[in-house]
Amino acid sequence: MGNPAEFKNKHYKAEIILLTVRWYLRYGLTYRHLVEMMAERGLTITHTTIMRWVHEYSPKLDQKLRKRLKKTGDSYRVDETYVRVKGKWYYLYRAVDKEGQTIDFLLSKNRDQLAAARFLKKALNAEHTVAPRVINTDENASYAPAIESAKSVGALEKEVEHRKVKYLNNNIESDHRRVKKLIKYGLWLRSFRTAYKTIRGYEAMHMIMKGQMKNAKTSLEQKREIEGLFGLAA
Repeated sequence: MGNPAEFKNKHYKAEIILLTVRWYLRYGLTYRHLVEMMAERGLTITHTTIMRWVHEYSPKLDQKLRKRLKKTGDSYRVDETYVRVKGKWYYLYRAVDKEGQTIDFLLSKNRDQLAAARFLKKALNAEHTVAPRVINTDENASYAPAIESAKSVGALEKEVEHRKVKYLNNNIESDHRRVKKLIKYGLWLRSFRTAYKTIRGYEAMHMIMKGQMKNAKTSLEQKREIEGLFGLAA
């Protein structure tokens, strides 16, 4: 059987491409690690080929996964962390619920009210999220006007409570560390565009590993479900 449509004209089988991308995103490997691992399997794949696969299929994984995610809770814990791209710092906005399940994320060149508003809009429109009852943030001054603006246009209910309780964000700060550990060991950040593509893959795999994907508790189940997302027969 040939490759599914999304792998048309690829030199390697879809199973090999997805295996390589999945390992990269899950284990924080470098491209050169994967070159060596594939060589042990008798496959000659360059690190630039693997990099292109990651850039191409990470956003697709994030997109396809959205419809298969379990619903998150109504208590949002919102925060931003920093990501270095070619010597310049950018801002990774992220939110989890009180159980630590990922609500959404957004890489931004700026840390201001507009960026906070864009992130809130993205999170509120995600297929797997529910309308928040509470939004907890840090003391970043841009969140309050962004939240009020969302209320004024009906994107948020007027009754949504905005809190700034530091300890409530402990779970998202812990979650930041797990994601940034993957970024630190595996990412070649050469541009904002390719950085965001790859981060979408890291975040998608992180959600899968946290059990947010339906019917994907074990590693083998995750492999099967990811292949299913891309049209590979079981």
